[in-house]
Amino acid sequence: MAKGILGRKLGMTQVFDPETGGVTPVTVIEAGPCPVVQVKFADSDGYDAVQLAFGAVADRKLTKGQLGHLGKFKVGPHRKLVEFRGGIDGAVEGEAVTVELFEAGDKVKVAGIGVGKGFQGTIKRHNFSSGPRSHGSHNVRAPGSVGASATPSRVFKGRKLPGLMGGKRVTQLGLTIHGIDVERNLLLVKGAVPGPKNGIVEVRG
Repeated sequence: MAKGILGRKLGMTQVFDPETGGVTPVTVIEAGPCPVVQVKFADSDGYDAVQLAFGAVADRKLTKGQLGHLGKFKVGPHRKLVEFRGGIDGAVEGEAVTVELFEAGDKVKVAGIGVGKGFQGTIKRHNFSSGPRSHGSHNVRAPGSVGASATPSRVFKGRKLPGLMGGKRVTQLGLTIHGIDVERNLLLVKGAVPGPKNGIVEVRG
């Protein structure tokens, strides 16, 4: 059964089981309600997909093209627009997808933009080992040799070097829905999900 929804990561907390006394770490996601903007079909559009909107904003926050597209399907201005390939069961244009689509125990994968860590060296970015820290060593956290001198007189493409770390799309697989709160539109996902607090995430079942 294909499931999908957009949400905002609120942070992590713990859920206690009064019967066993066990503690479960969960991520709280404010998911939906997400209006169904468009339902695409293979016959007319070339592929099956459902387009969801999330995060209502003022008209001035969007371009005329975005407003026109949303207005065509009678959906108000929203900041985020995402397509879920393959479709979502029960999705109808003009209606909204809510957390009621999910149940406790459902297996999901969550995608989002990971936390950006800025410019980092090779030890943190690529898990390189450090050099010797004694006897006058000048190579403690340096990456070491990155290429030969005369031949090929350049650094090969793909070499692991210092640079920007994080801030890329990450998909976490094998997560489980621990519980839902229909009144407050909350999903409780067991474990950690990608992205910072208040980051937009995609939950797929």
